[in-house]
Amino acid sequence: MSSAAQFVPTGFSLVAVLCWGTSDFLGGYASKRSDAFLVTMLAHASGFGLMTTLALSKRAPLPSRPSEVWALAAGALGGTGLALFYRALASGRMGLTAPVAAVLGAAIPTLFGMFVEGAPGVVPFAGFLLAGLGIWLISRPEGAVGHPEGLGLAVLAGLGFAGFFICIHRTGDSSALWSAAHSRFASLVMVTAIVLARRGAPKLQSRAATLGLIAGCLDSTGTLLFIRADQTGRLDAAVVLTSLYPAITVLLARWVLKEHFTRWKAVGILAALLAVPMIALQ
Repeated sequence: MSSAAQFVPTGFSLVAVLCWGTSDFLGGYASKRSDAFLVTMLAHASGFGLMTTLALSKRAPLPSRPSEVWALAAGALGGTGLALFYRALASGRMGLTAPVAAVLGAAIPTLFGMFVEGAPGVVPFAGFLLAGLGIWLISRPEGAVGHPEGLGLAVLAGLGFAGFFICIHRTGDSSALWSAAHSRFASLVMVTAIVLARRGAPKLQSRAATLGLIAGCLDSTGTLLFIRADQTGRLDAAVVLTSLYPAITVLLARWVLKEHFTRWKAVGILAALLAVPMIALQ
């Protein structure tokens, strides 16, 4: 790969980080006063609608049946992982959930990528380790960790996120638009089933619904960009770089909501920034 071309997947990954981080911020903000699962369902619906509309308008070639199945599996695993993640957070005692799920979700597909594509160079590998440290520090909750009863759910959520990355990678060189659309359709079905199975009338404000729809468009765009990063580069690099998206969420919370974060989060963001050029040097 030429010196210029090797930065193309890095560019896709970094824009995906911006999309996913902003999407999480908007979705989290919308969920403060509305039902989180209902907001998530709207987000997945808008993302599916956007990707399908773009695929049809651009007349993107339909994927093969195996690619379609892998994309659906990716969406189902990602949607399940998200549901488990929310379930763990709902108890209010799951201080380990976010970092464990984030690191597992990045580490497993990274190791898978190294196995199928070969080990990266020394500098990119050091960047992976530095990025892993950054992901952990950024995802750590403020204050005390609390009891670790949610560790099992955190592991399962991380496995779901890892499954998404690996399965979407298996779609190969098929249309990124259709792969994103199919994965979003499967996750929409999963979240909708959860919403319908729950008791009581979910609460949803109009402003939260709007933010959820915007978040979904950003989230699906991030998925599209991750697929392009994977198709033009290495899976391990794409996974590690895009998994740095919590840094954007933290920074937006700081700038918009005036939330404070600890020095450890600042160290994590610095580690993430240092890791990016190291990983780009494939």
